[in-house]
Amino acid sequence: MKTKMLICLFFLVLISLISCNKEPDNPGIDNTQVWKTFNKSNGLVNNCVSDIAIDAAGDKWFAVSYSPDGEGTGGLSRFDGTNWTTYTTSNSGLVYDRVITVEIDREGNKWIGYGQTTIGSGVSKFNGTTWTTYTSSGSGLVSDQVTAIAIDSTGNKWFGTSYGLSKFDGTNWTTYDTSNGLGSNFVFTITVDHENNVWVGTWGGGISKFDGTDWVVYNRSNSGIAENIVTAIAIDKQGIKWFGTSTLGVSKFDDQKWTTYNTYNTGMLSNDITDIAIDKNGVKWFSTNGWGVSSYNEQYWSTYSPEYGYTDYTVWCISIDNDDKKWFGTNAKGAFSLKD
Repeated sequence: MKTKMLICLFFLVLISLISCNKEPDNPGIDNTQVWKTFNKSNGLVNNCVSDIAIDAAGDKWFAVSYSPDGEGTGGLSRFDGTNWTTYTTSNSGLVYDRVITVEIDREGNKWIGYGQTTIGSGVSKFNGTTWTTYTSSGSGLVSDQVTAIAIDSTGNKWFGTSYGLSKFDGTNWTTYDTSNGLGSNFVFTITVDHENNVWVGTWGGGISKFDGTDWVVYNRSNSGIAENIVTAIAIDKQGIKWFGTSTLGVSKFDDQKWTTYNTYNTGMLSNDITDIAIDKNGVKWFSTNGWGVSSYNEQYWSTYSPEYGYTDYTVWCISIDNDDKKWFGTNAKGAFSLKD
């Protein structure tokens, strides 16, 4: 995840509530950077990319959640750098064509969440040959609406849903919700830190941290977090946590002190954060709902918008490959990569 997350269907609701497609003032970028665009015309199954995962071979897996132009459906697209492979309900074991999130474990299995309330969707596992689907009726998954996936260092899979959090160790299922520690049952994003603590961003409940035994909840009433709707989480090499929110920017937490970055005190493009990623040089990248992308190198901010090389102001997700190339998924114009 990674932010995974960030989650196309839910942000579409925010788009209808918040008018934020205005062009940013004074965007800036190094014009020597190389941008490439990938969309339905050159390989993607469709143009709303809600998540991107990168496997050990460097192949990119794009979760495509719907068709913004009303033509066709979503699915899962794989890109090996040259060739594209498309997986849909018509040619694979996918059970639903609106894919919201994808994560890859150490064995190379792809875990695909559909993010739908449709009974029987849930999450699918693809090992390269065989598809296996886990649902609320056929397993211990708490809900078929899977919105986020993370995998910890011992191989446990964590599935965020709109009804709580499910852990799967390969055999047994455990559910966490507000009755046993979670700050809110609506999970947006999950990230695992270097000490195998699980950090869960929720809708309305702030951040929940689980160390395997105990839960700690951070919200506006007991911490310095900017907002209780947490849409993205990233953790840097120093173990500092970066939390994106839906309307109040980014909160940084070093386990003692909180710092908030927003459009009022920085060069950040927007306070509506959809994903966060950190590159090899420690630069933080923030995608936004309707304003493009910002980056921060701890000294200054840079901003990126469509006139400088890519395609869409609404960017749902960011992934960074082993060559430090950045990959972005957009709401309606496919994906794009940036090599700087």
